[in-house]
Amino acid sequence: MRLPEAFTNRMHSYFEEKGRQDEEASFFASYEKAPLHGIRWNRLKVSSDDYEEHMKKMDLSCDPVTWCEGGFYTPDLSLGKDPYYHAGAYYIQEPSAMLPASVLGTKPGEYILDMCAAPGGKATRIAEDLKGKGLLVANEINTERSRALLRNLERCGAGNVVILNEDPAHMVKTFREFFDRIIIDAPCSGEGMFRRDPFAPKSWEKFGPDSCVPIQTNILGYADEMLRPGGTIVYSTCTFGEAENEDRIRDFLEKHPDYEIVSHKDLAGVSHDDMGMMRIWPHKTNGEGHFCVHLKKKEEGEVSEDPRKTSTNPSSSQFVFTKSKECFCDFIKGLLTEDAANTYLAHVNTDFVLHKDKVHMLPVSEDIFKGLKVVKMGGFPGEIKETAKGRTFIPSQALALELTRSQIRPSRFLSLGRDDERLTRYLRCETIMLTEEETEYLDAGENIIVGVEDLPLGFAKVTGAVLKNAYPKAWRLM
Repeated sequence: MRLPEAFTNRMHSYFEEKGRQDEEASFFASYEKAPLHGIRWNRLKVSSDDYEEHMKKMDLSCDPVTWCEGGFYTPDLSLGKDPYYHAGAYYIQEPSAMLPASVLGTKPGEYILDMCAAPGGKATRIAEDLKGKGLLVANEINTERSRALLRNLERCGAGNVVILNEDPAHMVKTFREFFDRIIIDAPCSGEGMFRRDPFAPKSWEKFGPDSCVPIQTNILGYADEMLRPGGTIVYSTCTFGEAENEDRIRDFLEKHPDYEIVSHKDLAGVSHDDMGMMRIWPHKTNGEGHFCVHLKKKEEGEVSEDPRKTSTNPSSSQFVFTKSKECFCDFIKGLLTEDAANTYLAHVNTDFVLHKDKVHMLPVSEDIFKGLKVVKMGGFPGEIKETAKGRTFIPSQALALELTRSQIRPSRFLSLGRDDERLTRYLRCETIMLTEEETEYLDAGENIIVGVEDLPLGFAKVTGAVLKNAYPKAWRLM
């Protein structure tokens, strides 16, 4: 691989200044090796006891990523076509990129901001850690990338998520001292991605680290304004230059003396400096280049009043709001078991929001997001439509992927094995036929959920012995 001369000269000086000349040859030799690939199992859908069984069915060996529970190395395969992927059972992610969200240490019930969230690797992991409690605000300034972020978060089954398409500078006034934790996967020069992306070296030569440093400095400043006292920031990049990493953090700490670095226990494959900043080096471990640091803001004085109170102000007429809510609740009662429905409906009483017949589930006031470009407003279980039978709730793909089989009534769930040819037909949005036994136990004329084994995939409607496919055409298997 041809590396930019300015990059090789700088890294030569780096190893020389650090007294690590013995590493230089192996560092540059790592660029001739094949890039690493991995998947991270979604703990909202798959328990740790089932990792090995699921990987065996996919003909994958269990080679764990040491710094991420549920992360495994995989060959370079088309894993985006597997039914488990369509069910949101795992996320395809470069192994080193699994580190920052693990370091963040999200707890259920917290309010988290992912400032540069697309395509969603860190956001989906944070959603797992929240376990349906609290809120994740995932922001992506690029409009096209925000759409990919939406799809990945919906596939993973994350309901308590707001996706924004905003400049962080515009978010500060709205979210001043709002978040418990903030993660920044900062725009960077991407030196750690040279062997993964053949265009990365040319991009580096065109833009280089100098164009990234001001952006990184500004983003860290915005994060400080949006973080509550006592909160934490995880800052990461996939580059090697100290100007974008250690120097950014030293500069930030000098300007913000109310922060300190949180040290983490040693992890196999992760290097720590004497300040507690972490790196993954491609010549030292199985991963691409990565930098990560965990910062904690001191909690001083009185904490301001919490701006995150829930509001249930209907956005349409009270009559339409009430009737739509009743329609939605009736659907949930029919789809879920009694216990699961009662639990779900308890959230409906506080979180239900109606926007132009679209139903949302939002654990905070929708007023918070006024004036911001919102791509996803919390959970989106579906919409209300006028039909010949009156107001009818039409479920979304997102609702199917938020649920587990244990929540769904047996008469509303069709399990297809990985070797059932109908599974492929379903994922291709084709009509499929039911067996006589399936026709007998499934609720006739109702919306049911089709799954691969115990993992929900999407909705379909029973019409006699025919299953009318409702899998989104934009998601279909090609």
